[in-house]
Amino acid sequence: MTAEVATTAGRDSAGKHRAVWATGDYRRVASDLVAPLGHALVQASGIGPGERVLDVAAGTGNASIPAAAAGARVVASDLTPELLKVGRAAAAESGVDLEWTEADAEALPFDDNSFDAVVSCIGVMFAPHHQRAADELVRVCRPGGTLALINWTPEGFVGQMFATMKPFAPTPPPGVQPPPLWGKEDHVRHLLGERVTDLAMQRRALNVDLFATGEAFRDFFKSNYGPTITTYRNIAADHDRVAALDAALAELGQRFLAGSSTMRWEYLVITARKRSCATGDGPQLLSSRG
Repeated sequence: MTAEVATTAGRDSAGKHRAVWATGDYRRVASDLVAPLGHALVQASGIGPGERVLDVAAGTGNASIPAAAAGARVVASDLTPELLKVGRAAAAESGVDLEWTEADAEALPFDDNSFDAVVSCIGVMFAPHHQRAADELVRVCRPGGTLALINWTPEGFVGQMFATMKPFAPTPPPGVQPPPLWGKEDHVRHLLGERVTDLAMQRRALNVDLFATGEAFRDFFKSNYGPTITTYRNIAADHDRVAALDAALAELGQRFLAGSSTMRWEYLVITARKRSCATGDGPQLLSSRG
């Protein structure tokens, strides 16, 4: 593959990825379901006043806005301008000031070692090529700086939702990896490698009480969540497959409700520091944050 063809393929992939997240109404998913995760990530990262922070795949700003409210100087980056537009409005309503930048998580338009902290809240995990995205996270973080992520786990509810949708979804291009892999500890260790130290990972759960039934969950995601909408569009001409996916998602929701009114959505909190100097293929030693 020539460099020109590879670049074109990359643009096409980014365009398709952007279109998925522009579909539906992610604002409702962010505000009604996952808003607490942004605050949890800011707390786990220890972000404080004056620090320069990059939120990668920031979406509508679930982590960016709390980070700015904590006094950090925040750049919120995302591939999807529709989500950034919602985020800008939410930030203005919250009375915080931050920068919003359209950017691909796999090719961030920032210099090496630019940020005191680089974070992502259920965002970078959806970049198609995990190693490329991980390399970018590390590259733009300053030596001794903080990396902090929240990712859905494969075993948790959202990971199981993607597993349920997989047989009905469009076939991904070669090299694309499943997002919930970012919720596996061994996978994260492999992606970050020896370039970080103080790597800590903890599984937690988000309590979701919005849905009384599995069908209510399914219908909410079918109307609002880009990946679910895209999956249904892929099988729209096959009524039997649509019915099968309807039943499978409703059953999944009902199973995680388990007779109660609350679901527990498992996620992985990841924190680390970038090593402070580089020899050979990567950085080796870490200094504490200054």
